[in-house]
Amino acid sequence: MNKCSNAQHPHCTFWVLSGAQTCEGGHAQAEPSSFDLLNALRTTRAASPATVLDAVPATEPSQNYARPHQRAQTARPQLHISGFDPRAAGGRQTLKMELRGMPDACAPQLTLQLQSDLIPNSAARQHFVRAVSGEWRPVFVEFSSRGKEHGQYQISIELLSQHPGMAARKWVCTFVILVPRLDATLTEIHRIFLSTHKNVRVMADDASIARVSAQGGDSLDIDVTARNAGIAHLDLNAPAGKVDLGFSTIAWDEDLIEIDMPQAAALHPHASRAASLVNAAPEAGAQRQIRLFAIEDCVIGRFELIDPESDVMLTHYTADGQDTNGLTRRLSGRHAIIRRSGLGFEIEDVSRYGILLDGVWPGKHKPTALRLGMRIEFSASIKGIVTLSVSAIMPHGVILHRIDHGANAECFYLLAPETHPGYPVKSFAAAPHAAALPLMFHRDGGFWHLDQLTGKETALAPSASLDKLSRVPRHTRFASDPYPEHWIIRTNGNDMYSTVAANAMSTA
Repeated sequence: MNKCSNAQHPHCTFWVLSGAQTCEGGHAQAEPSSFDLLNALRTTRAASPATVLDAVPATEPSQNYARPHQRAQTARPQLHISGFDPRAAGGRQTLKMELRGMPDACAPQLTLQLQSDLIPNSAARQHFVRAVSGEWRPVFVEFSSRGKEHGQYQISIELLSQHPGMAARKWVCTFVILVPRLDATLTEIHRIFLSTHKNVRVMADDASIARVSAQGGDSLDIDVTARNAGIAHLDLNAPAGKVDLGFSTIAWDEDLIEIDMPQAAALHPHASRAASLVNAAPEAGAQRQIRLFAIEDCVIGRFELIDPESDVMLTHYTADGQDTNGLTRRLSGRHAIIRRSGLGFEIEDVSRYGILLDGVWPGKHKPTALRLGMRIEFSASIKGIVTLSVSAIMPHGVILHRIDHGANAECFYLLAPETHPGYPVKSFAAAPHAAALPLMFHRDGGFWHLDQLTGKETALAPSASLDKLSRVPRHTRFASDPYPEHWIIRTNGNDMYSTVAANAMSTA
């Protein structure tokens, strides 16, 4: 037996049994030296080898030191939030969000949905993208606390994993951040934060000594206070990791809780990249056909009954009606392309006969950004074949109206595929006749109707009832083809919205 050898308790008189990790007073004992091991070996020479090994204390750390909460051995999804700077009180803030511990069986792109009174329009939508190395690129969420009442604000987060052929998965978490007063000091803000997020609080008062020792690479929030000639000694020993000390910004981890969802992948009841809304009795100024397209590079060209080269097929209209021949043949099979760009949507001339944008030829293969009210004429060499106008530029698409003799016949929705406009929908530029149209978007392989007042989403299919949908006129039905009034024949039969393949035709 030996006396207690704990250096922090030199006056302890308790005895320590051989091999014990603590004395009877609960004080941890240092690991035995080689001399002590030799002495133990000599004194227990007749004992079994197992007894000799028992004399060597285990390397488990003592239990009377402040230690971080031991997490489960299996990695669990977490959202690491950092960059919250209390010094920006009353101004703009930026939160950096990183994913950690996400399972491999999830989509390579995850949708992040946020809801909070701090975020503009009370909602935001972003995407986490997985890199080739397997790590997730961080996202940044900006908000402003200008004019906001100081106090705690809740931020609710939903993380969605949706990918073709994979089961849909959802993770959620909710955290609270403090919007401080404009006159609050940095010390006060940190004290309030640590009082709600700390794992350990150590205080030294009246000439006492506070020592904190932490081992391992896990996370630990510590509040150390030394007053009245007290001494605080902080020792962070993480040989296998690194120690981050930050005092200007605040960071923390939030556990992501997976919500039980059906194990079937989310599917639209009627998958399609092109469709239409047909109004059997259009009122004055309304269109009979609202043609919907959700294609990355939407090709505009000449109408063809057999193997058309374009997605949006244009025909010339006269005072007597549609003319699929005549001037229509002066349009190229692939006349122009409209696609989404970094600044909105753009149009590119790829034709032989050219286009005019507000009366000016933009040049071939020179993309030009679309703007509200822009006049698009097909073609540049012969005017008056087809004239379109940009009537709305939405966050997820554009609306084109005809301003020629075909104005009452059709209009076009060119939407970005698999893109939700968000709710509440941000205000966008639109002409009055376009603002009265229903709001559509494309997701899960099909078209949806979005009620801008309630946020209700309705999947569009031939069997769906459209009577109670907002801004949808009476006597309107959903057609699975963008040109249901024509029998379009595609000999390849590979297109998603082909009406019929030539080899599928038969006679009675």
